[in-house]
Amino acid sequence: MSATPSAVSAIGLRKSFGDHLVLDGVDLDAPEGTVFALLGPNGAGKTTIVQILSTLLRADAGEVRIAGHDVVREPGAVRAAIGVTGQFSAVDNLLTGRENLVLMADLHHLGRAEGRHRVDDLLERFDLAEAARQPVATYSGGMKRKLDLAMGLVGSPRIVFLDEPTTGLDPRSRRTMWEIIRGLVADGVTIFLTTQYLEEADQLADRIAVLDSGRLVAEGSPAELKRRIPGGHIRLRFADARGLASAAEALGEPARDDELTLHVPSDGSVASLKSILARLDDGSIDVEELTVHTPDLDDVFLALTGNASTGAPR
Repeated sequence: MSATPSAVSAIGLRKSFGDHLVLDGVDLDAPEGTVFALLGPNGAGKTTIVQILSTLLRADAGEVRIAGHDVVREPGAVRAAIGVTGQFSAVDNLLTGRENLVLMADLHHLGRAEGRHRVDDLLERFDLAEAARQPVATYSGGMKRKLDLAMGLVGSPRIVFLDEPTTGLDPRSRRTMWEIIRGLVADGVTIFLTTQYLEEADQLADRIAVLDSGRLVAEGSPAELKRRIPGGHIRLRFADARGLASAAEALGEPARDDELTLHVPSDGSVASLKSILARLDDGSIDVEELTVHTPDLDDVFLALTGNASTGAPR
C-alpha cells in the first residue's frame, strides 16, 4: 500500500451474475493524484468493477471506499466526489456542446453564474469553444469524447473513472485525450482508467493492475510489471571479432544473433546494467553499441492473462 492516501480502495470484492462468477476477491488501491489503470481481456470484469466503484452496481461481498466514503452506506457522498466517462459517449446529439454542459451544470445544482463560468472554462480547456454552439451531431468522434469527459468534470470531481475512454478514436485524438488526462492529474485529480490499449496504460499509468477471469493476477508500476516477464536482455555490438570474443569469454558465452553481437539476459534494471559493464571493464573490450531490451506491456498482458472470453459481462 502507498503512503499517499487512497482515493479508491477495494478489499475482497466479489460479484456474480447468476451462476457466473465475475469478480473473485479483488483488492485494489489507487492513491490520490495518480493514474491507476486496470487491464484485462474482454470478460475479465473491468467494467463490472467500475460500475461497483461508481455506485451503479452493488457487490455481493467486499468493502469499497471512494474518497474515504463507503459506497454502500454513503453513496451520495461517493457520487459527489466522482465523475464517470464510459467507452460510449453519453452526450445528447440533438443539443449543442454548450447546451450539454449547461444541462450538467443544472443537474449539479450550480448557480446560474457559477454554472455558466464552469461551462465556459471547460469549453476552453477542451478546445471546444469554437464548436460550442454547433449541434453535437456534427462533432467528430474525438470532439464527442472530449465533450463527454468535460461533462463528467462539471461537478469538479476529485476522482474520475474512465472506462475505455479512447475506444474508436484515431491516434491523434487519442493523444489529445492523453494530454487532457495528464493535465487533470497535474491538478490533483485521481484517474481510474480501464483500457484495451496497452500503450495507453504504459504512457499514463502510475500503477497497473491486471485482471483475468475475475482475479487480479499482477499489480505494479509499468516498469515493475515488465521486469517480471522473462526475455529482457542487453544487446552488445562490437566493431570486430576480437572484441566479441573477449566479451563472450568475460560474460560466459551469451547467445549471439550475428557474428558481432551478443545478447546478455537482463531484467533491464540499472543494477543489472552496472554488473554487465563491470565485467567488461578491463580496458581491452571496446563495446561499439549497447541497447537495453525489455518486455513491453503486450508481453506482460499475454503472459499473465488467458484467452479472452466472449459474451460474458465485462
